[in-house]
Amino acid sequence: MQDLIQHEPEAEVFWRALDFAVEAHDDQWRRSGDAYILHPCSVAKILVEEMDITNPEMLSAALLHDTVEDVKEVTGEIIGEHFGNYVRAIVEGCTKVTHVSGDRQANNRNTHRKIFTGAALRPEVMLVKLADRLHNLRTLRAMPKAKRQRIADETIDIYAPLATMFGLFNMKREMYNLALLYKYPKQGAKINNHIRQLEQSPIGEYIVEELKKATVRAKLYCRIKIRTKRLWAYYDIVSKILVKQIDTPLEVLIDVEDVAACYTALGVVNQTFKPIPRTIRDFIANPKPTGYQGLHARAIIEGQKFLFKIRTDDMERKAQRGLFRNWTSKVGKQGRFIREIQEMFNVIGTEDAVSYRDVIAASGIKEIYTYTPQGDLICLPVQSTVLDFAFRVHTEIGRTCLGALIRNKRYSPAHILKDGDMVRIIRSDQAIRFDQNMLTLCTTPRARGELARGFRVRRRKVTSDVGLSMLRQEMLRYGIPFDLIEGKDVSELLTRCSSESVEELYTRIGEGRVRLRSVMDVVKDVFWGGTSPLVTPTGAFNKIELTTLDPVTVKLSSCCRPTPWAKDNCALLTPNGLSVHNKNCSKFKELNFQREDAVNITWKTRKTGVRKQQTLRVLRASRKDIMRIVGFAPNEMEVQKLEIMSSYSSLYPAWEIGFRTPNLYMLQKVLKHFDKSNVRYEFELQC
Repeated sequence: MQDLIQHEPEAEVFWRALDFAVEAHDDQWRRSGDAYILHPCSVAKILVEEMDITNPEMLSAALLHDTVEDVKEVTGEIIGEHFGNYVRAIVEGCTKVTHVSGDRQANNRNTHRKIFTGAALRPEVMLVKLADRLHNLRTLRAMPKAKRQRIADETIDIYAPLATMFGLFNMKREMYNLALLYKYPKQGAKINNHIRQLEQSPIGEYIVEELKKATVRAKLYCRIKIRTKRLWAYYDIVSKILVKQIDTPLEVLIDVEDVAACYTALGVVNQTFKPIPRTIRDFIANPKPTGYQGLHARAIIEGQKFLFKIRTDDMERKAQRGLFRNWTSKVGKQGRFIREIQEMFNVIGTEDAVSYRDVIAASGIKEIYTYTPQGDLICLPVQSTVLDFAFRVHTEIGRTCLGALIRNKRYSPAHILKDGDMVRIIRSDQAIRFDQNMLTLCTTPRARGELARGFRVRRRKVTSDVGLSMLRQEMLRYGIPFDLIEGKDVSELLTRCSSESVEELYTRIGEGRVRLRSVMDVVKDVFWGGTSPLVTPTGAFNKIELTTLDPVTVKLSSCCRPTPWAKDNCALLTPNGLSVHNKNCSKFKELNFQREDAVNITWKTRKTGVRKQQTLRVLRASRKDIMRIVGFAPNEMEVQKLEIMSSYSSLYPAWEIGFRTPNLYMLQKVLKHFDKSNVRYEFELQC
């Protein structure tokens, strides 16, 4: 380490951290029998030797990353006093959640989200965690089989894709190779045997010799070698399986002196081995988001596909070790690559509605290259949608995206883009109310994060009103005037209910995050000396009236399929909105909940709009009957589709009617009209 960091300013902080870590981990041992201090030393060594990170403070954080977690006497405050707030932030970001419950999966999720939140502020947190995970994988044999499997799964799903996203391709390959062998020992061994046979293939030597002759003729100095892809290349990220064969198991690596020589070498390759049409990729003019540069070409030689990679030494180094030499987040302005990394960690660290495993998996797969009408390059994961593109260009463009024009044809926001598409976004004057399924269709963190935030805002507009109505009714039941909530003593109430404002308190009540009874206990203490004028209410639910069917807020349960105009509906309060049941629902009767956890729910049918087209299926009717029924339907029924569903009977076929109504009242009126017509039909409300 002395040789590697001796020229770094403030290198002495590293040696102080080493002394501190040695003392802190004294008498601690790893399961392998090694002194524990060797682990943080190895993590620091990986950062220097394999990631080109020589910043003494980052290396100090690597030495100290386990001290707060594993040494009772060491706290974040102590780290900050000795080594500064920058080192402290990285160390605390790496520290697992200490207040654990009995649910291991919940603990793991909380730990991951804590690490992601730390990495959103300081991406160095994840660099240290990646080095930490790589060393743990290298020493994993000492662990019990169950733990080996868990760490392997976690590596494949989270850490190896993150290494890919950071552009640490050497680390990514080794992580996958080690973890896949633990997860699929028998299948992995077979594929490794197949890889060893490929290494002995004479075709590799033939390609190298032919290229050497061609480069001599072109007076081009370069180094050429064959690289056989290892186990990592045989893992299908989407299907999560190991495949027996891949398209290009062998790569030809060509190292040249400068950028101009890269293009000369590409010409030599294309003249020597005929390239596959439309497969040449120029990552020098258009670098990948990770900063990766190089020229790629593919050719079929003796019936087998080969990938040629042409790079300079500096491009090669960056491809294997990333772009983190001489980098630190302490510098005020960061490049686009770092900002996008921070944005992703911010989304997956804070948004419960967003699956961090899905987002990380999407970031680890191949990219497509799309373009704005001005020719600006937008790099997106495979399977990205028009909405992903819109949010990547600008947040406001995403929020107002109606669709896109691609090759003069209009597509919806859910349309999946192809490599090379030029996309012109069609915008609305106002923000769009996207359906919830868009959250699973989008692949980019920004799109998912913005959609989740938009859904949360829509939900809280309703749940805040629900919480206000419930608290008002409950205080009336206890005989306590609601006007007291607007008085000067409300600050004590908010403090004891862990809320910053009365609106937040209403929202937490409406989402079931805080129990109404516990709020009333505080209300009695603060405003009424611990008692109330009336006895504690029992039995009857509070009542709410809604004017929305937004599925972001209102979930009509599938077990009993309640209709909004029924008079015997109730709703359970949940953080994801109101779960509506019919009171006669058998599953609802089996649920164990308190009176305060549910409300009687009704809708103002004339004020509740119906946004989506509705579908009604008539099971058996003649053409004459269906025309008569539709013809005499209420004028507000706007028929948009009338089709024969099946022709099992030419006289009495089944029919499907697509129609719109302005509100719930008119929808109810339409259904009553069909009830009176005495035809059998099926209908399920589309919200």
